[in-house]
Amino acid sequence: MRKGRCTARCFAAAFTPTETRVSQMREITATHMPLWGVPGQLATDIVLVVSELVTNAIQHGKGDVELRVRYVGSEVRIEVTDGNPTPAEVRIPDADEESGRGLLLVAALSRKWGVSDGGTTTWCTFRVPQASRVPGTTTRPNHTTADAGRR
Repeated sequence: MRKGRCTARCFAAAFTPTETRVSQMREITATHMPLWGVPGQLATDIVLVVSELVTNAIQHGKGDVELRVRYVGSEVRIEVTDGNPTPAEVRIPDADEESGRGLLLVAALSRKWGVSDGGTTTWCTFRVPQASRVPGTTTRPNHTTADAGRR
């Protein structure tokens, strides 16, 4: 696993796609949430979405995967890059299917989500309530990649 460049409230990891990476990325994310002052249920939702996006990247991506999670201003942003230029799309699975609901969960739990970088990066954002923010931090404008729209 290679670590990417980040600021104080950011982490990144690039890794070869194997199933064991999903639990590792969940654990890393879960460890950062209380350090950043992200409250209980919101932290749980963020960890779940990381799990879903990393799982999708491993199952449908091409080549190495990179996870980046950063907390800037009032927002936690998750980005997962997988090298597959086919954009992620929400699909409605049959009732008896055991998979295929990951992006439905991402859409339901996150504030907004989309794809960028020619379809290779799936991203989403979560708003952190004012009372939960880490003391001594300031809100800065949100600088995001071009939104691909909700799907």
